[in-house]
Amino acid sequence: MGMGTSTFVIRWVNLLTMLLAVAVIIFGVWMSTHNDGCRRSLTFPVIALGGFIFLISIIGFLGACKKSVALLWIYLVVLLIVLIAILVFTVLAFIVTNNGSGHSNPGLRYKEYKLNDYSSWFLKQLNNTNNWKRLKSCLVKSEQCRKLSKKYKTIKQLKSAELTPIEAGCCRPPSECGYPSVNASYYDLTFHSISSNKDCKLYKNLRTIKCYNCDSCKAGVAQYMKTEWRLVAIFNVVLFVVLSMVYFVGCCARRNASSYRSKA
Repeated sequence: MGMGTSTFVIRWVNLLTMLLAVAVIIFGVWMSTHNDGCRRSLTFPVIALGGFIFLISIIGFLGACKKSVALLWIYLVVLLIVLIAILVFTVLAFIVTNNGSGHSNPGLRYKEYKLNDYSSWFLKQLNNTNNWKRLKSCLVKSEQCRKLSKKYKTIKQLKSAELTPIEAGCCRPPSECGYPSVNASYYDLTFHSISSNKDCKLYKNLRTIKCYNCDSCKAGVAQYMKTEWRLVAIFNVVLFVVLSMVYFVGCCARRNASSYRSKA
């Protein structure tokens, strides 16, 4: 790739990523002012990521404009570190999310989830008292369970609904408990369950308790996290391919800049 072509591509690619970084930073600031404490914890990583992308883009843009070998070297080294980090995270994400799936029950359209089906990493994170206390607080604040009775007016509608993993695991007792449904968010706990599942005793109809202390709820969160991680991993694969192409062009620009300096 010629000198002019490589530096032109690097300049425009990094100009676009600078604009993207600014958008990411603005989004992070917006999150910090419009979301509750549960989601606000995500704002710092978002803003930090935007700032990091902006810094790399500035280095690459200036290196291409000034044909600076030093700046292009810094740009390539940092970009290589980013590529390695993306590759490692993506591989780990696919390994961590390899286990776990829902279980079908007769008469129910939605699936139920068991915590022990998931990877040891998920088990460690969700069984950590401090982690679960924070997550449970967020689940209670979201009031997903309270909204079920508004979404599904009859028991038949509830059974034929495609509940999310969190709704299925946190808002109701496991089916094996056998508690009769009064409505979508209330169960007759006077029924004597013969199930040995400890979640049956943990479930309460109270809005702040429900099944938030149940393993089935942790399993629902694990399934939700698994889905999110898989999406991030797939996005990372695409990002890795794009950045690899940018890295190749950057190498051409650095090599051409070195030739340009040696001839000057």
